Amino acid sequence: MGGSESKSSTTSSSSSYCPPPRRSPPPRSRTPPPPPPPPKPEFVYVLADKVVKTGQTVTLSCEANTSEVTVKWEKSKERLRCVEGKHRVYTNDKKFMLEIKNVKQDDEANYTITVENSSGSASCSAMITVEIGSWRGLEKDQEPMIKALKNFKISSEEVRELRFLLHGPIGAGKSSIVNTLNSIFEGHQFVNCLAANADSGGTSFTTKYQKFSIETVPFAFYDVMGLEPGQSHGVCTDDIIQALEGHIPDNYEFKQNTPISKTKHRDYISEPGINNKIHCLVSVVAADKISMMSEEVLQKIRLIRTEASKLGIPQLVFMTRVDKVCELTKEDLGKIYQSKKIREKITVCSNKLGVTENCIFPVKNYHNEISSDENLNCLALQAFTQIVHSADDYIKKWSSTQKQVE
Repeated sequence: MGGSESKSSTTSSSSSYCPPPRRSPPPRSRTPPPPPPPPKPEFVYVLADKVVKTGQTVTLSCEANTSEVTVKWEKSKERLRCVEGKHRVYTNDKKFMLEIKNVKQDDEANYTITVENSSGSASCSAMITVEIGSWRGLEKDQEPMIKALKNFKISSEEVRELRFLLHGPIGAGKSSIVNTLNSIFEGHQFVNCLAANADSGGTSFTTKYQKFSIETVPFAFYDVMGLEPGQSHGVCTDDIIQALEGHIPDNYEFKQNTPISKTKHRDYISEPGINNKIHCLVSVVAADKISMMSEEVLQKIRLIRTEASKLGIPQLVFMTRVDKVCELTKEDLGKIYQSKKIREKITVCSNKLGVTENCIFPVKNYHNEISSDENLNCLALQAFTQIVHSADDYIKKWSSTQKQVE
């Protein structure tokens, strides 16, 4: 009996057992996916160069493909220091603007904006050019100058023509000056004097002592081989000095590192007269290259000038390629004497060559133009007129000396 009850009790207990409910694992926390990176900045339109007069307000603006960027403005490669009431930097969605009020000369600079985010960066720049008051006068009508030069009478009847010697570095524009002046007097594009490209480097196109007359006027240019660094390259300074003195015959072929001498050249002019001598020395330098000219070339130019001074020969400088250094001048050559940049280049040229600023004339030669440009012509004629009068002053002094000797 007892055993049976025990068995029954166990069975009953076993059939009434309920297992504990299964617990679901706690839900896993889901990390939201990272946001997509912003698009890499690119400009829809970039900053544009501006020409502005002093006292005016100028605004530079550009637009990017995204507004998710940080913005940095620079002036001449240095972070722009904004002045209250002067500068205003603002953003309108994807457009970015810099406003400069009451523009002054020292606001002329290259301005750069950089937009950046985690995907990259983009930059663009623009030049603000400030017009200033004219610091030198420019004739606006070429005809009176052409007429005056065509009717010009040399002070001495013994002098058949005024002679000008052009010298300077390779590619500065010596030969192009001859072509430009002939184009003005001929009334059409004139290319008779081969010219080197200042951007191509290489060697001088001119290898001979060549005479180029200006048609209908009693003037002649002499072109020489370009100056180069080193004693064994380019024209010898001794050759240029002997040309000034009148010893070198026309079409003499220059020899590098071997100047002409009486004993080695049968056509050497031993006793040059006034018609063999040079009456004005014209140094030709490129405005966009003057700051980079080697000290060796500068020393050669200074040496030649020193010897010309000893001979009493007047010296002037033609500073070419002015459109390469100034946006204002590039757009309107008639505003060249309102350009701060050109005035600065003349000062640099004066300091490097030791020439007074009023003896330096900025000019532009015909290069890719196919029609006449009166502003270009007036600029060239004004410079040409000055060397004509300087050469004639030299002839007057020579003539006066001759009379005293007699």
